[in-house]
Amino acid sequence: MIKVGIVGGTGYTGVELLRLLAKHPQARVTAVTSRKDAGIRVDDMFPSLRGRIDLAFTTPDEARLQKCDVVFFATPNGIAMQEASALLDAGVRVIDLAADFRIQDVQEWEQWYGVKHAAPQLIADAVYGLPEVNREAIRRARLVANPGCYPTAVQLGFLPLLEAGAIDPSSLIADCKSGVSGAGRKGEIGALLAEAGDSFKAYGVAGHRHLPEIRQGLSRATGNAVGLTFVPHLTPMIRGIHATLYGRLSREIDLQQLFERRYAGEAFVDVLPAGSHPETRSVRGANLCRIAVHRPQGGDTVVVLSVIDNLVKGAAGQAVQNMNLMFGLPEQDGLDVVPLLP
Repeated sequence: MIKVGIVGGTGYTGVELLRLLAKHPQARVTAVTSRKDAGIRVDDMFPSLRGRIDLAFTTPDEARLQKCDVVFFATPNGIAMQEASALLDAGVRVIDLAADFRIQDVQEWEQWYGVKHAAPQLIADAVYGLPEVNREAIRRARLVANPGCYPTAVQLGFLPLLEAGAIDPSSLIADCKSGVSGAGRKGEIGALLAEAGDSFKAYGVAGHRHLPEIRQGLSRATGNAVGLTFVPHLTPMIRGIHATLYGRLSREIDLQQLFERRYAGEAFVDVLPAGSHPETRSVRGANLCRIAVHRPQGGDTVVVLSVIDNLVKGAAGQAVQNMNLMFGLPEQDGLDVVPLLP
């Protein structure tokens, strides 16, 4: 049985980890930390976990995380990089759900996140945790940088086209919408119901922190830099990301067949029949990316529609998928969940 620790268990990704791991056949959560809420029972804060998680939040010092087999950091950016080294030295594997180890260029990371990186020596060893791309490297990894939610939806949508040289990589567009839970579980005016409800807006148009992560992943697929315009939007829903992706065809190819072949055998990527329009509600609560590919009016523009649950395939579910790979378990363990509808 894998002994699991979760640092920062009171946020939305933390409670998603607890929900998924509560039914995992080969893993047991032994420690959940929160400095602010130490001493409070997990199921008092999250009644949905009554009868599933019999633990109280503890401080990181009291949690004895060095006794765990794997530790998830479900913390804000900048925390894991301060604590990962000690855990790795103790033989613990680490999965960071924040952005501390996602970007290989330290200077670029510091530019976008506005702080000095506390553990640049670990970045070269960190494996980017997108299983559909890095499966074998993840199996051998000690430190996994779990992808961001927008980057997961965008990369899975664009990768088949870029890998096949089917679109011009210099002029990609990612028009993306996210539910409010993507902002995290914190008191913030913009996330209040009266502020976000019954409204719709773009943000981060001049530059969003996920942009360098997406460009890095897509550039690896082509071997060259990509030109990407990425515009995120906030939508009045709790969960879900919908990415509408645009590219210019550079050669004739059967797009439906391309996507079906690329993701054949991938348990968590569902390529829908031609002409489909995936909905965010079709993946709610599940570790799934559903994709449809279109060629409007038979022209030279390709439109890919990619939907995920930002808290599952975009965060906690993908992290559990990575854990399964790291410990040689079936990828579906703990993740064989039917999406919630309605």
